[in-house]
Amino acid sequence: MTEQIVEVNVAAEVRAITDRARRAARRMSGANRAWKDKGLLAIAQALLENQDTVLAANAKDLAVGRENGTSASMLDRLTLTGQRVQGLADALANLATLPDPVGNVVRGQTLPNGLRMRQINVPMGVVAAIYEARPNVTVDIAGLALKSGNAVILRGGTAAAHTNKALLVLLRDALEQVGLPADAVQSVDEFGREGANLIMQARGAVDVLIPRGGRDLIQTVVNNSRVPVIETGEGNVHIFIDASAKAEMSVDILLNAKTQRPSVCNTVETLLIHQDATVLPQVLTSLSKAGVRLHVDERVRAALPAAVPSSAATDEDWATEYMDLDLAVKMVDSMDEAIQHIRTWSTGHTEAILTNDLANAEKFIAQIDSAAVIVNASTRFTDGGELGLGAEVGISTQKLHARGPMGLTELTTTKWIVQGEGQIRG
Repeated sequence: MTEQIVEVNVAAEVRAITDRARRAARRMSGANRAWKDKGLLAIAQALLENQDTVLAANAKDLAVGRENGTSASMLDRLTLTGQRVQGLADALANLATLPDPVGNVVRGQTLPNGLRMRQINVPMGVVAAIYEARPNVTVDIAGLALKSGNAVILRGGTAAAHTNKALLVLLRDALEQVGLPADAVQSVDEFGREGANLIMQARGAVDVLIPRGGRDLIQTVVNNSRVPVIETGEGNVHIFIDASAKAEMSVDILLNAKTQRPSVCNTVETLLIHQDATVLPQVLTSLSKAGVRLHVDERVRAALPAAVPSSAATDEDWATEYMDLDLAVKMVDSMDEAIQHIRTWSTGHTEAILTNDLANAEKFIAQIDSAAVIVNASTRFTDGGELGLGAEVGISTQKLHARGPMGLTELTTTKWIVQGEGQIRG
């Protein structure tokens, strides 16, 4: 018997998904906080109860990734463990404790003519996200979209196909169990790149598109999308150690910022050290012992202990987001030189200063124009969960609407409400 081949009209299928998302978004916009929080807790419980199913699906993706020669950093982003699943569930539970941004009054007043006006937060509507090898993003974005009253359409990439498929089933089932629309969370993964391209062109059907991943993915979306894009940028993150920095703090912070999870965007990629700083030997020796490969300029090489291996840094190193156990290191004559280096090479994500000088800290804060500026702490804190947002859609490096970690409020827009008693404009 000849097997029948059925051709799928992908454009029609994706259009149907956006239509269902639009209907779901209308229902979500009217859901009260208690109802949405119930959905979040149902998803959290489903994750924990079905952890074995999720991890089994993830193991399939990891096996395929290893066979295809996927990099260690990409495999780390792809990996789910029991601890990471628990973390996702905890983040959802935390989201349920946060205030509902919908209906929040941004500003309001009564005008001289008696008109009462207020500006309030309202859901975006239909939010789409395109990302790669990050199954945690599937849960984070779904949770944030739910709490902020939106519907979401996901494109999670082939690397995490099995994991995302398993997660999508759990998410939709949990929503249905509490009476929320399952179509508030949908995916175009089955339609591959064609599905992603159609979402990028769905202006009017999709309200906002958020790419999350490496430079190539983000620039592809930014350059090809007709849907408004919130650009989440790559993280060429810097730490500057000034002359007053203390050795113990500098070692602890650099080890955390570089080695805790090197595959993520808030990991430090370039270290700038003042020429008068005394901490260089301790910091770089500790990093090297932790497995960090150092790419250094000539002055740093001359100051390194002989036992510490390194390679010569080039302009390519200053521009690179390694997302691995590599670190570019440069010695600078002054804070002004450090600031100029950051202005030249930064992607606008996160920069930090380690200092015991209040004036230096204030100058750094004032003159560094990145989404996050940190004083005497690890760059790993540029994260929605760590900053009390519950979770994040991504970290925006643009300046329109949202900047930095994007949580609940960043998935809303505003609406003006004007109430009168018959006033007319003269």
